[in-house]
Amino acid sequence: MTPTSLPADAGILLPVRRRPLRSALRAVAIAACLPYLALKIAWITGSRIGIPEGSVLLDHRALIAVVNSVTVLMDAAVVVLALLLTQPWGMRVRGRLLGVPIWGATGLLAPIMVGFPAQLAASAAGGTTTQDTSGEPFLDGWVFDVVYSGFILQGLALGTLFLLYARDRWSHLWRGQVWDLPSAVTGRPVRALAVAGALLAVFPGVMHLMWAAGSTAALPAARVLERTTDFYVLEGVRVGFVALAVAGTLLLAFRLGPGLSVKLPLGMAWVGASALGAWGGWLTMTAAMPLADGAEQPTTLLTLTYAGEMISGLLLSAAIAVLLRRRGA
Repeated sequence: MTPTSLPADAGILLPVRRRPLRSALRAVAIAACLPYLALKIAWITGSRIGIPEGSVLLDHRALIAVVNSVTVLMDAAVVVLALLLTQPWGMRVRGRLLGVPIWGATGLLAPIMVGFPAQLAASAAGGTTTQDTSGEPFLDGWVFDVVYSGFILQGLALGTLFLLYARDRWSHLWRGQVWDLPSAVTGRPVRALAVAGALLAVFPGVMHLMWAAGSTAALPAARVLERTTDFYVLEGVRVGFVALAVAGTLLLAFRLGPGLSVKLPLGMAWVGASALGAWGGWLTMTAAMPLADGAEQPTTLLTLTYAGEMISGLLLSAAIAVLLRRRGA
């Protein structure tokens, strides 16, 4: 079973109505992808729009082209998901085939939706940004504003569409209270996965907390010099997602909190665990890429932090997947 498998369908699939709200959300999700896709395609084809002279991006053209191609496919998947969630044929797609990309989209977009506004607020309050203190040019400031604003719109639109879709197809899975979940649903496999994921999440959680508090342990030399308010805010956000994932999953697995609706811990676990798994995986992959400047090369402990984040997110996601499949059965 994949960590993001969703339960088999129960009963008759409900048709997706072409309501004005869903059509509008679909249009917003697709339109929000266009600036990012346009920039990436321009860079792949050789354009330097938004890339200042002397940017480190110009030193690794082949590698950056590959990365940009991957991210183009990832953002194009948002367009496919927006269509799938609003068309009648989307209700016939197997749950596990939909669950994987939705899990990835949730995990990659949720931290940006929280972190970017928090960074803007901190900057408005007098904090420093990466662009203010970076010793080497990277991208023009407007690129970050355009791209991250688009990501937030994608997350809001796609997230709302998925909630509407899931309400039509799987609402029976989160009815009731946590305390009333049958023991057959929260059995030994679910609890074992939840405990393993929670224990493994302690390590990356502690590391992010240390970095948010000012520690330089395991950070590359270049990153130590470039720490800004943006850095500290982002590390704090990552600690929050670790706590969200662990708390939500354990509440469900051990049926904690009398009177607590299943919806709340399920939402906490889904968003938190997907953020750990997806972002941990992305950062693990980028940490493995070669860098010409040794001062920027990730340390072994930093790479292990990212890998631990990824694995813990997958384990916690697997616990939720097993629980949902059992309840659906």
